[in-house]
This record gives sequence, C-alpha cells and structure tokens, in this order.
Amino acid sequence: MNRRRPLLPSWLPVDGYVLALLGTVGLAALLPASGAAATGAEATATGAVALLFFLYGARLSTREALDGLRHWRLHLTVLACTFLLFPLLGLAARGLVPAVLTPQLYGGFLFLCLVPSTIQSSIAFTSIARGNVPAAICAGSFSSLAGIVLTPLLAAALLGGGTGGLSADSLLRIVLQLLVPFLAGQVLRRWVGGFLLRHRKALGYVDRGSILLVVYTAFSQGMVAGIWHLVTPGRLALLLAAEAVLLALMLALTWYGAGKLGFDRADRIAIQFAGSKKSLAAGLPMASVLFGAHASLAVLPLMLFHQMQLMVCAVLAKRRARDPEATAPEATAPEATAPEAPAPAAAPTVSPR
Repeated sequence: MNRRRPLLPSWLPVDGYVLALLGTVGLAALLPASGAAATGAEATATGAVALLFFLYGARLSTREALDGLRHWRLHLTVLACTFLLFPLLGLAARGLVPAVLTPQLYGGFLFLCLVPSTIQSSIAFTSIARGNVPAAICAGSFSSLAGIVLTPLLAAALLGGGTGGLSADSLLRIVLQLLVPFLAGQVLRRWVGGFLLRHRKALGYVDRGSILLVVYTAFSQGMVAGIWHLVTPGRLALLLAAEAVLLALMLALTWYGAGKLGFDRADRIAIQFAGSKKSLAAGLPMASVLFGAHASLAVLPLMLFHQMQLMVCAVLAKRRARDPEATAPEATAPEATAPEAPAPAAAPTVSPR
C-alpha cells in the first residue's frame, strides 16, 4: 500500500500553534478590536496574563529545581548566555539602525534578546541530540524563573522610555500582573499542583488561548494606531537576515564556548539548545505589559525568531544525534519536572515555549 507523502519535509517543524498565531494576526488585521470591544479585550488579556503566570508558578516544582543546583556551572552558563550574551548582541545591533532596522523594529529585536529561554523545546531537542536531558530541564526552568524578574528589569534599563518600563506605574503593573501571580502559584502549588497535573492537557489549551488573546489584542492596537505602514516587505526581509545572524552566533558561541569551559558532549548539547532559545510563551505576555499599545511591533521579531529557531534546531538536533561520538542518553526526562515536558523520544514539533 502506498503511503501519502507529507506536504512538508519531516525536518521542517512548522508548528501548528505558530500557524494559529499567524492566523490570529490575520484576524486582528481584518477585524481589529476597537472602542468598547478593545477595552474589553484588553481587560480580558490582562486577566489572562495573570492567570498564565499563576499557572507557571503552580506547575514549577521548587524542590526539583533546587535539586538541579548541583550542576550549577551548567546552569550559570545558560543564564549567562540568556541574560548576558544575548543582550550584548542586541545592544551591538544598535548599529543596524536605521539602515537595516527601524527604531521600532530594533526595540522588538532588543526585547527578544532579553526574554528567558524555552523549557519544552530545549528538552525536546536536547533529547533528540542525545544530550543531558535533566540538565536541560533544570536550565530551562531556572531561566524561566529568573526571567520573571530579569526580563522586566533589563527591558527597563536597556529600552528605557520606549517601553514605558521606567515609570512607577509600569513597574507596578509588572509586579501585579507577572510576579504576584507567579508567587501565588508557588505558594498554592501544594494544594493545586495535583489538580494541574491531572488536567495538564486541558490547561495547555488555557495557556495557548491566553497567548492568542494577548496577540490579538496587541495587533489590534497596532492596526487601530496605524503603525503597520512602518513595516515594509523589505524591512521584514532585513529583520529576518539580522535574526538569522543572531541565531547563528548564539549557536556557535554556546557550542564552542561550552567546549572551552570543559563541558562534555552531553552538557554542551544542553547548553547549546537551552542557551540559544527564546521563549515565545513567556515573551508575549511580558511584552503586553511592558509595551502597551506598541506591543504589536515589539513581539514581531520574537515571533519570527521563534519559528526560525525551531526549524534550525530541528535540523541541528538530528545531525547531533548522528555524530560518531553520540551515545544513548543515560537518563530521561521525568514526567512532571517541567510544564508540559515531552517524552525524551518526542519529535521536534514543539509548543512555543
């Protein structure tokens, strides 16, 4: 019996959720919320962001995260890549304004350099490449936890008034919408953690639906404000080229830098895939708080970079798995260590974390 050939190559992980995000952008372009509808959508999105970070806090196992501290050199290396190397490269990209990037697109480009690493895709690609999966779990969890505090602080310091991040009102909104719900989730995890684990699949739709609502609200505001005339097809092509260079630099720095620091192959793989990623799931709600009405342009570079990193790292992970020195991983990912962590043998079709 002849099998139907897939429409897309197996190595091209066009995430269905990314397609949903693009569809949401199209809906906002055709039917943007305005007036009373925009006010209601913005209030709902605010509540959705708070719920999202509450769920993040309630699902992150503090005990397992603390247990992973014994591999502190690896985790510090990933944190340095995420919150030091990436921001430095983002600041260096300031020289691309205005020839390559407009000031507005550069703000989004710099913002993507400030958001935390992913959890799920880092684990999936590390497993495929036969790297240190437990280290990838802990590194991704630590990065997400640190990003709750570091991303808003870095955005306030590096992006300045462009985000509104330096105002007392914006800082208060960050605390109330991001940090307080996250801490509440950690405090209540003892009582709600079991429920969340049993209904993990259903709550995954809450995560994704919340982010889609944030995207729709942000892009609706952009359409109503008429800011899309600032982005031409040529500018988008230049943005993609700049992001391709950024991703290539980080993949090279994490791999060869980890080797110079004395890490073995399994650890280098975990560092490369956790240290070169940026989380769309964490970045989108943060952008809605930090940028307000300008969030649509701010999240565009992050959305493009996210899909690019999935496609490139899927190919890279499979090549790493075929390395002559590759061996079967000694440990596999525990089922509930990280939010929605896939099984070690998962295919490289991952959610936007």
